[in-house]
Amino acid sequence: MIWEPRPVPAVTPETAPYWEAAADETLLLRRCTACELTFYYPRARCPDCLGDDVEWTEANGTGTVYAHTSTNVAAWPEDDLPLVLAYVELTEGPRMLTTLAECDADAIEIGTDVEVSFIPTESDDVSIPVFEPTDD
Repeated sequence: MIWEPRPVPAVTPETAPYWEAAADETLLLRRCTACELTFYYPRARCPDCLGDDVEWTEANGTGTVYAHTSTNVAAWPEDDLPLVLAYVELTEGPRMLTTLAECDADAIEIGTDVEVSFIPTESDDVSIPVFEPTDD
């Protein structure tokens, strides 16, 4: 499966390390060294204390479904339906809006354990992190 024809995110200098790591199948988060908050979406300042002393940290790529919804209608190939959107609460704490892949939409529940996987795009520098239920 390839992400196209869905839009590929614009890579900015601020987010380039995130997308480059995703292309290497690594999920990165940002961590504030001042208040120790780990956060997602990548940005230059901590959303809590507004400090600019933030660093990249590798996430372990696991979490649980915090909320989800699905649809059978979308503007891309029917092979990719149903589309399952979810907020995943990562083991490190932040919640990430994402797509759930390789799953039965009706079997997803709040609290379902998930792990990250990556879908390639037409750009070698960008892969899209999605999550799949674990077999636990």
